[in-house]
Amino acid sequence: MPDEKNPFDRSFDSLEALVDTISDVLQCPITIEDSNHRLIAYSSHDPHTDQVRVATIVGRRVPEKVISTLWRDGVIQKIMESDEPVRVSPINDIGLGHRLAVAIRKNNDILGYIWLLDEQKQLDDDAIQQVKKAAQAAKTKLLQLQLKKRKEEKGYQDFFWQLLTGHLQTDTVIKEKADKLGMNLPSSFHVIVLQFESEISEGMQQQIEYILTTTQRLRIVCHTIDHNQLILLSTTQVKQLKNEDYSIALQHIIEQMRQRFGFSPVYGGIGSLYENYARVERSYQEALAVLQIKQCFPEETRSIHYYPEMGYYRFLQMILDEARINPIENQCLKKLKQYDREHNSELLHTLEVYLSHDSNLKAVSEILHIHANTLSYRLKRISEIGSIDLTNMDQKVTVYLDLKTEKLSGL
Repeated sequence: MPDEKNPFDRSFDSLEALVDTISDVLQCPITIEDSNHRLIAYSSHDPHTDQVRVATIVGRRVPEKVISTLWRDGVIQKIMESDEPVRVSPINDIGLGHRLAVAIRKNNDILGYIWLLDEQKQLDDDAIQQVKKAAQAAKTKLLQLQLKKRKEEKGYQDFFWQLLTGHLQTDTVIKEKADKLGMNLPSSFHVIVLQFESEISEGMQQQIEYILTTTQRLRIVCHTIDHNQLILLSTTQVKQLKNEDYSIALQHIIEQMRQRFGFSPVYGGIGSLYENYARVERSYQEALAVLQIKQCFPEETRSIHYYPEMGYYRFLQMILDEARINPIENQCLKKLKQYDREHNSELLHTLEVYLSHDSNLKAVSEILHIHANTLSYRLKRISEIGSIDLTNMDQKVTVYLDLKTEKLSGL
């Protein structure tokens, strides 16, 4: 027989049955969320509610602005760190009423949360003990959901790797396989790659998944991890989001990782937007190309994440590949390198700074910490020794691209 003092010490057919029992026992509205604040179950026939509860039920997840506010005010952190139910004061600007919240745990892992709306402030110490018992009863159901979710994710990840490697080659076949897996593919997509300093640990993975699930700026269709890289198949939550807004949304996710969990990727790359899912591999390779360029030219590409916005940097690898097949050394650069070695001078560096700053004499003088007359003399010597006309745009562009290509090759 179940313990009369513990109304939750029995078998429940579903989380909905459990949540209605909690509501009946404690006489208040109840919601149960998973560890990433997606709605799992909520009590029915509740006369009292608040704006946050309504929005959560309608959207099937806690609104992002609510999560951000709870993090800002230290509420989420307190719930995560406490084994006891936590009282949450009203936050009027987001429509949150008096709450009691408790984390559902298995050892140190958080499986989800129970939220109780306590507008009448009637939940006393006895009620808090009942909430703790309810959390124990919910644990088994959430473990079952977690196991099912992991099996689904394994199927999603295998499918995603087949897309990333070009194993599935037609849009029709890909969409048929997605349907069998129960995946709802959006009409268009990007591949995003975030690169971290070290290999992504299991703990980091859980925290990353939390950020990806709670963000409502981007829709993450599926994701996988490859050593120190997080790979995402993503689309926008907002129709006709501009490219610059997409980069801002990515920056927002990166900043949330840093603020909430103390780590963030060192580089991020976004492949082009495509509608044909046979192009997932292409978008992935473009995102990797962005990472390669950003590692080689960090200052020049600091604010660029999106492959189509990389400009001529997109073509440097192709120029380098051609140069390796048919090597033709730039004679201007060869002569300047030789002169610098023999005379311990910096003509090549001066030329690079000059070209990088659009031939702006004032800016170049300040960067090199030399007088304008000294710069003019150096430029004259560069023209003479390197046989280059610094008033000829074609010659300047050729030398500039060769300088960039050499840097990419590691020369």
